[in-house]
Amino acid sequence: MSEDLGYGWEGELLDLPAYLKRIGHDGDLAPTGATLRALHRAHVTSIPFENLEIMLGRPIDLSLEAVQAKLVQRQRGGYCYEHNRLFAALLEKLGYEVTALAGRVTLGAQKILPATHALLHVHPPDAPRDEPAWLCDVGFGAGPLEPLRLVDGEEADQDGWGFRLRRGRTVTAWTPNTAGWEMHQRGPDGWVQRHTFVLSEAFRIDFEVGSHFVSTSPRSPFTTRPYVQKFSAGDLRVLDGTTVTVTRPDGSAEARTLAPEDVPDVLARDFGIVLEGEDPDRLVEFIRTKN
Repeated sequence: MSEDLGYGWEGELLDLPAYLKRIGHDGDLAPTGATLRALHRAHVTSIPFENLEIMLGRPIDLSLEAVQAKLVQRQRGGYCYEHNRLFAALLEKLGYEVTALAGRVTLGAQKILPATHALLHVHPPDAPRDEPAWLCDVGFGAGPLEPLRLVDGEEADQDGWGFRLRRGRTVTAWTPNTAGWEMHQRGPDGWVQRHTFVLSEAFRIDFEVGSHFVSTSPRSPFTTRPYVQKFSAGDLRVLDGTTVTVTRPDGSAEARTLAPEDVPDVLARDFGIVLEGEDPDRLVEFIRTKN
């Protein structure tokens, strides 16, 4: 067996039937733009975003075997590195050209923030080379429902949710040839820059490094409280600590606060996340110690 040098996404190891069953996709698998959009939507609306392993005291394992066991075989979710690790393996298996990218989540902030978000640059194999590639992001938790074409300024309305990509307006002078981009999401008060990224290839080992920071650093927003999202065409459900917020495409929202002991049941009922064994009690205890 040849040494694994860290290139590619190990698509040959993906359990394709199990994955397709998990996301509820029984359509075409030819590597086209239409298939890509369908798979992206199915993944985003089926597998939730969550950081609960951190609360439960376990490390995030990004091996494809571990990611499949958690996101596909069990009623669990994950964060960007897990989601896009899985989706990259799928696309590679189906024949797409897949390149990972690193993004900096800004949510409107002006200062430089760490590159701790995983994205995928995807090109259907039979598409003309001068046709724009697609930006896939199945691991942010709040969409998009479908991939976005890498076209400067193009806006996408997806069931009332608005997204757009723009060329970065600030690129440092010593990297004049680096293509900088911004992802924007439409909110009640207009467009907000969600994250920035450059077209520079990232690899599996880069996912490992970013994930380590996100899951262990006291500076990471994911080490202090549960953060769970479930996105659909009709609403975005978010659990942030003990607060559940439901936001709709028109910007209307409602929120409620949970008692710590109610969190596991709400995770199962509203987010499709079922904790097993002692995990419900461990999560409740973590929340109580933080409150």
